[in-house]
Amino acid sequence: MRYQISGRHIDIGEALQTHVKAEFGELVEKYQQRPTEAVVIFSRDAHNLVCESTLHLSTGLTAAARAQAGEIYAAFESCREKLDKQLRRYKRRLKDHHRDRSNPVEFADAPSYILASEEDHTQDEPQTLQPIIIAEMETRIPSLSAGEAVMQMELAHAPVLVFRNERHGGLNVVYRRDDGNIGWIDPQ
Repeated sequence: MRYQISGRHIDIGEALQTHVKAEFGELVEKYQQRPTEAVVIFSRDAHNLVCESTLHLSTGLTAAARAQAGEIYAAFESCREKLDKQLRRYKRRLKDHHRDRSNPVEFADAPSYILASEEDHTQDEPQTLQPIIIAEMETRIPSLSAGEAVMQMELAHAPVLVFRNERHGGLNVVYRRDDGNIGWIDPQ
């Protein structure tokens, strides 16, 4: 498993890094998952220390958690407990006995853009129809079933997830509707 442990505007020592690796090792061993990467970022928010953790599993799932506390170890422990709760909650789905996935989920790379919002909302017609791109990056699109995509979206607390449908290879979208239900777009 690859670890990426860093601090934003704070120094983290070897002891904390060793502690994080040991705790994540126990967490992954507990649920017998095959992790590929763990990303842990420590930062400061006013008087509290914040721990943001993301755990990527070979099944294609990404579990993410965020916690804050007065001390850095307490923030990490709270974050780890949230990840533990997520993995325990979805354990039956993660260990789908109906379909044995021997290979890791395949990902396709795609460009991702962040567009600038319009500052002046009083205009009826924009001056140009070309949006201003303020960030350009690569993103990964997983090949999943619809059920796995919904579970992945819930684990990541994301409002929308674009995925390649394993059944027919087409691009699909799942999203959280305003009424709380899940929407699924499957163009034919």
